[in-house]
Amino acid sequence: MDWPAVAAAAAAGLPVTAPIAITLANRVIACSSGARAAGVRRGLRRREAAARCPQLHVATADADRDARFFEPVIAAVDDLVPRAEVLRPGLLVLPVRGAARYFGSEEQAAERLIDAVAAAGAECQAGIADQLSTSVFAARAGRIVPPGGDARFLSALSIRQLATEPSLSGPGREELTDLLWRMGIRTIGQFAALSRTDVASRFGADGVTAHRFARGEPERGPSGREPPPELEAVLDCDPPIERVDAAAFAGRSLAGELHQALMAAGVGCTRLAIHAVTANGEELQRVWRGAEPLTEDATADRVRWQLDGWLSNRTGRNPRPTAAVTLLRLQAVEVVSAGALQLPLWGGLGEEDRLRARRALVRVQGLLGPEAVRVPVLAGGRGPAERITLIPLGDEPVPHADPGPPWPGQLPQPSPAVLLDDPVELLDAKGDSIRVTGRGMFSADPSRLTMRGRDERLRWWAGPWPVDERWWDDRPGGQGGSRTARAQVLLEDERAFLVCYRQRRWYLEGSYE
Repeated sequence: MDWPAVAAAAAAGLPVTAPIAITLANRVIACSSGARAAGVRRGLRRREAAARCPQLHVATADADRDARFFEPVIAAVDDLVPRAEVLRPGLLVLPVRGAARYFGSEEQAAERLIDAVAAAGAECQAGIADQLSTSVFAARAGRIVPPGGDARFLSALSIRQLATEPSLSGPGREELTDLLWRMGIRTIGQFAALSRTDVASRFGADGVTAHRFARGEPERGPSGREPPPELEAVLDCDPPIERVDAAAFAGRSLAGELHQALMAAGVGCTRLAIHAVTANGEELQRVWRGAEPLTEDATADRVRWQLDGWLSNRTGRNPRPTAAVTLLRLQAVEVVSAGALQLPLWGGLGEEDRLRARRALVRVQGLLGPEAVRVPVLAGGRGPAERITLIPLGDEPVPHADPGPPWPGQLPQPSPAVLLDDPVELLDAKGDSIRVTGRGMFSADPSRLTMRGRDERLRWWAGPWPVDERWWDDRPGGQGGSRTARAQVLLEDERAFLVCYRQRRWYLEGSYE
């Protein structure tokens, strides 16, 4: 769970013993052992974490960085036991039966794997169990679960542990664990004791999956086999690819081609093989595994992470390829039927149009750069423009502020449909300009709105809603506090607008439709 902090330390040139925290939406999502010793925990706000540990190095979440620095570790493990599968950066699984026979025992195989990872410059813990999911939790404890002992090992764990590993669960697992906790089910063993019929009727498909895991029932394990040739997408790179950004764009188009084939076959991919060939004949391959069928975006993300890891690797043990990439291949190693996919309610109407539009946007990105196409993400803020974060298409949708916590002074619903930023004049009945006083009140009742050279009479108005942010900060250069106020106005022709008072001027901030 600490791997994002380990990767951030390597990127910053810090020792892994340094206190490091990784934040997403202003909250800590991972931290190092040094940070935990100082009182930093996951879920803390960034400011509170820094207050607990003044020496804390804070880095934002970056999946590309995590995958890039994890590639040498994967290569070290792959040299010892081939065909390891990546669940996420920082966590990989492999079949232990063959390795145990080769090295003499499961304990010796685990020791050799730990030594191989240490030689690659990282520390790790290994766990062995009958089932893949149980082995992940065994690795956190550094234990080898005896054969047939999965259910007993899991029974003492908190029920909230079911939602702590996103690579093993689908969306909604946190809601399931919260509900079970409120029902008085505190451990995985108590959940396993429930009837399968009762679980299926009350909690649905994800509840049944979690119940099977709690009982230690058989599940699909790491294959350790050569990927089959069916359902693949191949791209001959002309010209050959040397840069990570060019490889990422090629990988995204290849992901779209693969998912077109998967949709035509009525299946979804849960195990993906990424294969690259260089101009010097070097062959690189890695298998990624998902708890849920991979979407097109998830496939493209894994291709980008893997190519970034290969092309940016500069370690002496596993150096980067000596030539440009001339061929890329994606293979669906394991698929599930369409019945296992969560399709839209009405059968995916318009899906083809959505994919065609996305391919066009990706092409624009390829021509003009990744920043040329951006998509909005809901963020935290008080004004309508502040609640939108524009993210380059394909990047992780991380808002600049968490939209979850309350925002005192936030604009009440409904929000304007169109955002504007035009200077206007708000006038009273005498034609004098209206201002907002220090008490947050209008200096007079609004009567007219002058915009774009036209004088419009008001039929109704509401407000003002003052916002006084960072009033204690008087630093120059736009870093200090700001005092604004917003109001809603309705014209006689039934048009409604949102106006904002800032820096002693009125601005048209949005229109309602």
